[in-house]
Amino acid sequence: MKRFALALVAAAFAFAAQADGDWKTTLGKVKDLSGDTGIAGFARKEAPAYITGNYAEKDRVAVNDMLGKNPHDAKSGYKTPNGYRDLKSGKWIGGYFDDTGAFVEGHEVKVLGGLPYGIGQLIMIPLCLVMIYLAIVKGFEPLLLLPIGFGGLLANCPLGGVTAPAMMHDGVVSFLASGIPVMQGGVIEPGGFLYYFFKFGIDTGVFPIMIFMGVGAMTDFGPLIANPKMALLGGAAQFGIFFALFGALGLAALFGNDFFGCDPLKAAASIGIIGGADGPTAIWLTSRLAPDLLGAIAVAAYSYMALVPIIQPPIMKALTTKEERAITMPPLREVKKIEKICFPLIVLLLCATLLPSAVPLIGALMLGNLAKEAGPSVARISDTMSNALINIVTIMLGLSVGSKLACEKFLSGTTLGILALGLCAFCVGTAAGVLMAKLMNLFSKEKVNPLIGSAGVSAVPMAARVSNKVSLSENPANFILMQAMGPNVSGVIGSAVVAGVLYTLCR
Repeated sequence: MKRFALALVAAAFAFAAQADGDWKTTLGKVKDLSGDTGIAGFARKEAPAYITGNYAEKDRVAVNDMLGKNPHDAKSGYKTPNGYRDLKSGKWIGGYFDDTGAFVEGHEVKVLGGLPYGIGQLIMIPLCLVMIYLAIVKGFEPLLLLPIGFGGLLANCPLGGVTAPAMMHDGVVSFLASGIPVMQGGVIEPGGFLYYFFKFGIDTGVFPIMIFMGVGAMTDFGPLIANPKMALLGGAAQFGIFFALFGALGLAALFGNDFFGCDPLKAAASIGIIGGADGPTAIWLTSRLAPDLLGAIAVAAYSYMALVPIIQPPIMKALTTKEERAITMPPLREVKKIEKICFPLIVLLLCATLLPSAVPLIGALMLGNLAKEAGPSVARISDTMSNALINIVTIMLGLSVGSKLACEKFLSGTTLGILALGLCAFCVGTAAGVLMAKLMNLFSKEKVNPLIGSAGVSAVPMAARVSNKVSLSENPANFILMQAMGPNVSGVIGSAVVAGVLYTLCR
C-alpha cells in the first residue's frame, strides 16, 4: 500500500514537471480551479466578457503595431485579440471576432432589478424547471416545452459554455472602409453545441421550415376544401396579430424606442405573430427581424398554444349564447382525391404569385401535405416527414430556443411586456374568430356554430378539439370537430401569410 501511495505521489510530481516544468505553477492552477465552479459562477456580477466586451486591460492590446487609418479617418486602432481602440476618442471598443473573422461588438447587460448576472442565472434555473414540470406533469406542449426548458437550464449553467460562440484569435486585424475591424488567419476556438444548433437551424430558418413539412404531412385540408368559406374564420383570427403589433408599437412609444433593444417596428412584428398561436412561424419571423427577442417570443407562443384548453372556453362562452353554441352543422361533403392533390399546388402557386416572401413556409407546408395525399408511392417520404424528421427537428429546435433563455435576454421588462401582449393577442384572435362566425350568420341561410370561429388560431388540432368539447358540453350529440378543422387549418395558412407580409414590410 505504501509503495502504491509513493508511486502516485511520484507520478503526480512527474506530471506536474512535464506539464509545466514547475510544480508550483501547476499547484497554483489547481487552486484556481475553485474559480471555475458553478458556485463561483453564480457569484459573478458581470456577464462573460465576450458578451459585454469588457476584457481585462492586460488582454486588450496584443502588440503595439498601429494599423492604418480608414478612408473616413474616423477610427484607427491596434491589433488586438478581442476588440479595437478608437484612438480618436480614446475609448476601448470590446467584443470578439467570430469564426468568419467578423467583429461582434460587446454590449451592456442589464438584468431585471439590477441583479448581478450570476444571481440572474440562479433565478432562471427554477423558471426553466417550471417549464419542464408543466411539460411532464401537466402535459402542456410536452414535445416542445421539455427541450425548451432543458435548453434554458443548459444556457444558465454558469461557465458551462454551451451557448458560447465560436471565436477567432491571434490573427491579423484590418479595418474596412466603414471602420469595422476584421480578422484573418487566426485560430478558431470552437463554440458550444447549442451555438451551432442555433446557427444552423434558427439563423438560417431551416428548423421552422422542416417543422412545417411535418405539419403538412399530418394535416388534412379536406374540411377546408369541402367548405372554403371557413377560410374567413381563419383569417379573422389573425386579427390578434395586428392587435399585438400595435400594442408593441405603443410600448415603444411609451418607454422609448430602445425598450425592445432593436428596431421597434421589427420587434412589434415579431411580437404580433404570437397572436397566431403558431410557434414555428413565430420563430421563423423573429429569427429574421428580432433574434434577441426569440426566447421570450417562442416561450410565449408555445405556452399559449399549450393553454388553449384553459384560455379559449371562457372567451367562447362569454361571446355566444346557449342557443348559438347548440347550433348543429350538416356533415361535410366528401372531398375527392384529385381535389386534395391539386389544393397544395394551387395554394403554393397563388402564394408565389401574390406573396413570394411567404413561399418558404407555405411551400414546406404544401410539400408535406402533397406527400401525404399522393398515396402509397411516396408513403415513405410522408411517414418520414410526419414522424422521424419532425421529431428530430423538434428536439433541436426546442434546445436552440432554450439557449435564448439566458438571464440577460429573458429577465427584463421587455419579456414581461412580450408575455402580456402575447396573451392579449391570443385572446383577441379567439374573440375575432367567434365574432366573425356570428357576423356570417347574419348573411347566411346555413347557420354556423360560432364556436368553430375560435379554432381559427393556428394551434392545430388542439383549438378544433376545444371547440368540439365546448359544443358537446351544451349538446352531447353535437359533434363539430371536422367543421372546426376547416378554420383551424386555414389559420395555419393565414399566420404564414401574415408572417410573409410582415417580413416584406419590415426587412
